[in-house]
Amino acid sequence: MEKTTVNGGGEMKQNHVIVFPFPRHGHMNPMLQFAKRLVSKGFLLTFLTTSSASQSLILDLPPSPIHHKVISDVPESNNIDSLDAYLRSFRAAASKSLANFIDESLISDSNEVLPSLIVYDSVMPWVQSVAAERGLDAAPFFTQSAAVNHILDLVYKGSLSIPPPEDVAVSLPSEIVLQPADLPALPDDGVVVLDFMTSQFINLEKVKWIFFNTFDRLECKVVNWMTKTLPIKTVGPTIPSAYLDGRLVDDKAYGLNVLNPNDGKKAIQWLDSKETASIIYISFGSLVNLKIEQVNELTCFLEDTNLSFLWVLRESELGKLPNNFVQDTSEHGLIVNWCCQLQVLSHKAVSCFVTHCGWNSTIEALSLGVPMVAIPQWVDQTTNAKFVADVWEVGVRVKKNDKGIATKEELEASIRKVVQGEKPNEIKQNSIKWKKLAKEAMDEGGSSDKNIDEFVQAMAASII
Repeated sequence: MEKTTVNGGGEMKQNHVIVFPFPRHGHMNPMLQFAKRLVSKGFLLTFLTTSSASQSLILDLPPSPIHHKVISDVPESNNIDSLDAYLRSFRAAASKSLANFIDESLISDSNEVLPSLIVYDSVMPWVQSVAAERGLDAAPFFTQSAAVNHILDLVYKGSLSIPPPEDVAVSLPSEIVLQPADLPALPDDGVVVLDFMTSQFINLEKVKWIFFNTFDRLECKVVNWMTKTLPIKTVGPTIPSAYLDGRLVDDKAYGLNVLNPNDGKKAIQWLDSKETASIIYISFGSLVNLKIEQVNELTCFLEDTNLSFLWVLRESELGKLPNNFVQDTSEHGLIVNWCCQLQVLSHKAVSCFVTHCGWNSTIEALSLGVPMVAIPQWVDQTTNAKFVADVWEVGVRVKKNDKGIATKEELEASIRKVVQGEKPNEIKQNSIKWKKLAKEAMDEGGSSDKNIDEFVQAMAASII
């Protein structure tokens, strides 16, 4: 049953690992990239997705040892009218399907190497119990920043509340002081969301490894503080190798695509016709639903500005645009439903990124040296925006009014500060600095590369 492979000049036993992300684009992409890194180190790997994810996404990978399997997360009941109901039904269906999948894998009579570990999305802590009952080790993969993980861990342990008491500041190990507006912000169903986010820290005393999608130099003091009590390994940035170290052959895209990528081609062709650093790129991710008032302020700014823009706006959000907006701005703007964000951020025509500061978007911009204009909406985005503006100093955070809206005037002031104002050179130089450090982390001998190697060697040594 055992096989061997050669890594770094030495012979070691081969391991089979299952990687199982939560079925959302922003969770699947970084975990798929981590899977590719494990394969490059000699692992056999099964990337496990659920039926709901496979209905809207295509896993498009070059030939590799990654085996893609799909398990069912179809609920037994159709009565799912809230986030809480969805999460409960998902857990019930997916945990049952996962148990069946592992059982079938372990009784296989083929010559395949049996799985010994499952790397699971940290928002699914119940996976650890399913794995343990079947004799498998399990390791959580956290898709948020280390700072946000630290804050949520404090909430989980009861030493911090969100929202906090008014005017109470929180000091991080990095000597960074967070005001209430910098802490994770809860949406309308805040109790459910907070329980979902803090549940990531259940049973961590039972795991041997915890993976963070960040890199040491980016959040060194927070990471060092947390590693005093938790077996954390930073393994990021988890973006395709072509945009970092270039060591993984043909790794030019995540490999997880929407079903209709035509808008992406249109966006790149449009950018190709533009001058260097002449385009504002705007995207609020795959989940944010902007308030109509926010859309109005943004469109008023874009109509009146002389700055060109590329705006990624989901089809479900197009109805919020004013009548004739697309036609009226066609000479200096383009709106698409989807694009390959990495291709856009790495394009010479892009000058800055107007972003909600989701962690994937933030770490992509950091890795590609693109200044940011932060308009955070909820959960971890507010904390990420604080770091973007005041810690890493790679952008600005737009001020909002008492209704939580970034007005036309504040949008214009912030965007012009990044591309034309007092600090564009300083912000750009900081962005380039973090781009170099991100590449170093994933390059041979870098901090994240070493952490992955140490994990690989420990796994090899565990095979009897």
